[in-house]
Amino acid sequence: MPQVTVRINGYAYQIGCEPGEERHLLDMAQEVSKRVARVRALGFSGEAKILVLASLLMADELSDLTAELISTEASKAIAAGEAAARENARLMDELSLLAERAETIAAALEAD
Repeated sequence: MPQVTVRINGYAYQIGCEPGEERHLLDMAQEVSKRVARVRALGFSGEAKILVLASLLMADELSDLTAELISTEASKAIAAGEAAARENARLMDELSLLAERAETIAAALEAD
């Protein structure tokens, strides 16, 4: 298992990852470092507190993205449902016309 050294808030951490995931791990560490820098810029100190606040910032961003994704997916599902309802109505109209034609043909055959 590859080991990657990431630096967050001035500290180095050895983190294991799957082969080929090293770049991804470094990118994630960079994202954490950005949030840590934002928290520090607000005047907070203390390693644990900074990391907790940075984690909460990331959780908030994730929550916003999840809500946005759910909203987008719900909108797509509603649009698909409306399209399916329109198609079903169209098919029902066609089926009604075919049924009327079949009844007309059956009536004509019975009359003969």
